[in-house]
Amino acid sequence: MSPLSRLALLWTLPAVLGLPNSTPLATPTPSPVEQRDVASFVGGVGNDIVSAVSDVGQFFQDLPTGTAVEKALGISASDLAAKPTEVLNLPSYGNWTDDGWNVLVHGNVYKVPNTTQSKLDDLANVFLVGTDIEDLSPAEQNQARNLTASIYVVQQGEVNVTITFVNDVDVDPQNDGGAVNAAGGAQSIQLPDETTSQGDFGAWLLLANTTGPNPKDGYLVPGNITDRVQTLSMYASGTNTGNATAYLVPPKGVTIISDIDDILRITKIWDPKEGLLNSFARPFTPWMNMPDIYSDWSQTNRDFHFHYLTTTPEQATRNYMEFIFAKYPIGSFDTRPLNFSDVSATLSIRKFLLDRIFQTFPERKFILVGDTSNSDVMKAYPQLNKDYPGNVLCILLRNSSSTDSTDHFPYDTSGFEGMPQSQYMFFNVPDDLRGLDVAKGECYNVTVRQNVTFGLQGFSLDSGTGVPRPNVWGLVLGLGVIFGLVF
Repeated sequence: MSPLSRLALLWTLPAVLGLPNSTPLATPTPSPVEQRDVASFVGGVGNDIVSAVSDVGQFFQDLPTGTAVEKALGISASDLAAKPTEVLNLPSYGNWTDDGWNVLVHGNVYKVPNTTQSKLDDLANVFLVGTDIEDLSPAEQNQARNLTASIYVVQQGEVNVTITFVNDVDVDPQNDGGAVNAAGGAQSIQLPDETTSQGDFGAWLLLANTTGPNPKDGYLVPGNITDRVQTLSMYASGTNTGNATAYLVPPKGVTIISDIDDILRITKIWDPKEGLLNSFARPFTPWMNMPDIYSDWSQTNRDFHFHYLTTTPEQATRNYMEFIFAKYPIGSFDTRPLNFSDVSATLSIRKFLLDRIFQTFPERKFILVGDTSNSDVMKAYPQLNKDYPGNVLCILLRNSSSTDSTDHFPYDTSGFEGMPQSQYMFFNVPDDLRGLDVAKGECYNVTVRQNVTFGLQGFSLDSGTGVPRPNVWGLVLGLGVIFGLVF
């Protein structure tokens, strides 16, 4: 059974076994003791399952690379020789140091092989659970083929990457996130190391404070005398595809770190067919009026830094970036690299990326935004509040089960136990966030009932004994069978 088939089976398991809808926080729930009994009963297996399947990045795990792509497409390395080298250069952040601005540059180098439409259709159908590409509209077919083509690329290892910085960012006042075009910083820098075997590159580059083409343009503003984010264009040499923006972020201020799926866009990660169609074929669509909330934050707080984090692997993230920069304030980006030298980062990529940005900006305050269907977020966000005392202003989480009756997935609120209610909120719709001065740490709308018990939510319990009802026994047994026979 393929990895995708395994995941499809796991995603449909709660509905098959009759698992009830996750309990909305605004309705009565079992006592905290009963919730902890369930968590204890399910143990690590239940939490591992939630973690394994409640993030859109899991849609695209075990994607083919290198020789696996060549085999799938029926090509050889020699077929790629004449193809141009392309670069995915991710929008990134830079911090102010005693030596000047230090920018994190990261991305991937690859080649796109020739393939036929029929082959792309066959490969796309692997991802379209319960749907055939022929059943899609012409626009959806094109998107599915384009995403499939972006996945079936051949990464280029041992490549030297040179980044040219230019102060030519054309910022849109309605979508600039408060950032301003840098007045200097033009230069070219070769990364110290070649790309990895999977084509990844990543390095911190120290910028010389050079002028632009016209010396009257001035210099980069030092981070210790400005509260505004400055932008620089980054161009990867030798390709027209490696363009991105660097955001020079002052040491002090407020950064909004936002998940994307089911908080900024409609994904429905809890519904495998819908989740894959929304990720693979359908145009990305904002979740309700969430862009208005982010626009309000951007326009009233011109010194905010916006950072978007998805654990979707690099190959599948171009649609994410195009969507964000069309609908939300511009900002830096983190995705899942293809390989790590740090094993712990591979096992906990979101926490690794979150730790990196917190450690890069130890004096900044952070607003963390996500939803309850993402178990990584539910675990990592409250942990950050413990690991970096005083740095987390707000944690804002959409309660996805309260507004979507198809969300049957359990979620764990135990990490929030002991945290002041004023510091976090589980909200139902974007308008619940209106009027909150998050820059001043206003995180809780008192009109939105919380009624939070701390433990695993969404399991059905016997009111008398507090033990799982038969459908939950079936879930646990089913999980055991699947993990024993499939994984």
